[in-house]
Amino acid sequence: SCYAGSNLTAIRYVSLYWPQFTGHFPDQPIRPGVLIIEAMAEATGILAFITEVGRPEVCQIYMLVGGDKIRFKRTVEPGDQLQIYAEVVTVKRGMWKFNCIATVEGELVTTAEILCTQKKANN
Repeated sequence: SCYAGSNLTAIRYVSLYWPQFTGHFPDQPIRPGVLIIEAMAEATGILAFITEVGRPEVCQIYMLVGGDKIRFKRTVEPGDQLQIYAEVVTVKRGMWKFNCIATVEGELVTTAEILCTQKKANN
């Protein structure tokens, strides 16, 4: 089963051609903070699945349910390589808590505690 301390590092390349840069901001393209948090949540989903014994149950949904202690320290711009480190803190009653850190070229971008859950899909 999943255990505290399990971790991974994910990499996300930031392209100028993504549609969010059209309006965020036209003269100074910056990756929206909410999309950095989404990338962190996606990394935690991968971590949750690979640290469990066996395969995830069929028809399961992995959902972001919250974020705490979110801090933005630096902007992310087109051409940057965003590195996301995610580490399992706890797993209790289906609720997963992760510490996440995002960096660009070793500079701190964002820190957050990400909370997620796995539930059976309604079919």
